[in-house]
Amino acid sequence: MTISPARIAQIEARFEEVQASMARPDLDPQEFVRLSKEYAELEPVVKAARALAALHTEIANLETLASGAEADAEMRAMAQEEMQSLRVELPQAERALALQLLPRDAADDKPAMLEIRAGTGGDEAALFAGDLFRMYQRYADERGWKMELISASPSEVGGFKEVVASVTGVGVFARLKFESGVHRVQRVPTTESGGRIHTSAATVAVLPEPEDVDVQINDADLKIDIYRASGAGGQHVNTTDSAVRLTHLPTGLVVIQQDQRSQHKNKDKAMKVLRTRLYELERERAHSEQAGARKAMVGSGDRSERIRTYNFPQGRVTDHRINLTLHRLPEILEGPGLDEVISALIAEDEAARLAQLDGVG
Repeated sequence: MTISPARIAQIEARFEEVQASMARPDLDPQEFVRLSKEYAELEPVVKAARALAALHTEIANLETLASGAEADAEMRAMAQEEMQSLRVELPQAERALALQLLPRDAADDKPAMLEIRAGTGGDEAALFAGDLFRMYQRYADERGWKMELISASPSEVGGFKEVVASVTGVGVFARLKFESGVHRVQRVPTTESGGRIHTSAATVAVLPEPEDVDVQINDADLKIDIYRASGAGGQHVNTTDSAVRLTHLPTGLVVIQQDQRSQHKNKDKAMKVLRTRLYELERERAHSEQAGARKAMVGSGDRSERIRTYNFPQGRVTDHRINLTLHRLPEILEGPGLDEVISALIAEDEAARLAQLDGVG
């Protein structure tokens, strides 16, 4: 990727300008928040640019020393050796800056709504959906994120037919977005007396949660129905009319929420889900305009795509998008091991986007 010095100079000048503006004593609080956000976006770019510039300066100084007549032979040899060492670091520093200059997904910093649904495989699929939900819970704990259950439909044998949760914290969507798709499990169910391996599946969807300002919903566009919740399995059956069904008339989207005993809480959670799904519709529309570019990347977002297999007999997890196989299934399902898979997916996506920019340039 060719990095334009003029562009770097422009970014550094804006960074200095923002820094100076933030120090003004008469600054409006809302303006301070806006500037802080811009500062946080510019700072990593400026740091990477300055690190690269410092490396170039040091190499130039060592070149002068290595070729200078005033230095003795030993000093010139040392300068030559250090210069070669620093030149090895150059490509890494250039890549670090190029990564910071890549167009960012506007949703990367947002919280996410995690939806897991049992697919083919009956009871075994529901148990697997439960395993996946616990994996993400533990991963969230590892990263210091907070996970709030929105709704759950447990199966009679354990696990979930469907479970939806909200995940908040630093960089949530940026790290979880590649989890969307079909997850497949191969194992011998406890009910299987013959020891045969069964294949089941669960679908994971990770959607960025918008802020109120990102999605405006007019009251006139909503049809709200209130009714009595129906209990399932071991759930308490509400004896009051507290279940809420929201229908968004322009899109036909329907959200039902009945997990809470309070009608008000059910409505709040239903609105949160509706706002997230409307935001995702808008994102999908924007992405379809760049469909060619999107197909080349790891995170195509296609939830019908089989992305990963968890094979219990062999103790392995394979991510089919990047041909990554790790024989560490228990550690991955426990949460901490998942980070290696996610980091590999992010690295592959960054490499693909860098290559694409190189191709354009």
